[in-house]
Amino acid sequence: MKDLLCDKFQNSVDEVLIRHRSILDIITKLQESSAKINRAVIKSVTNCGCIKINASKHKIPENIDYNNINKYLDSHLKGELCEVCKEKIIEEMGRNLFYLSALANDFDISLYDIILRESKKIDALGKFNLY
Repeated sequence: MKDLLCDKFQNSVDEVLIRHRSILDIITKLQESSAKINRAVIKSVTNCGCIKINASKHKIPENIDYNNINKYLDSHLKGELCEVCKEKIIEEMGRNLFYLSALANDFDISLYDIILRESKKIDALGKFNLY
């Protein structure tokens, strides 16, 4: 069922993408959409203030077991997105998925296959995946 959702989305993208059909347009629009996600996150901090970023070097003990390292890592985010900021970030992520799908379509690559492949890699390598 989930593969049908990815396939349907990719097919819909293929049907409606008209103006930015060139691979050059697609990759630049994908890059632009990534920048807009970043901008929406930053605006949530600087304009709205619903979240804060409090970043510093992670303090990880020297002899820590690698399986326990997550206990010492932090996203540096404080607070929670308000509905307006959350909606804007979702919108920008959606646009990013649109252009990622368009890129996959140009190369005849299934998003579902990409998700499956990455999922298998994560399952196999676990924390040693080093993402």
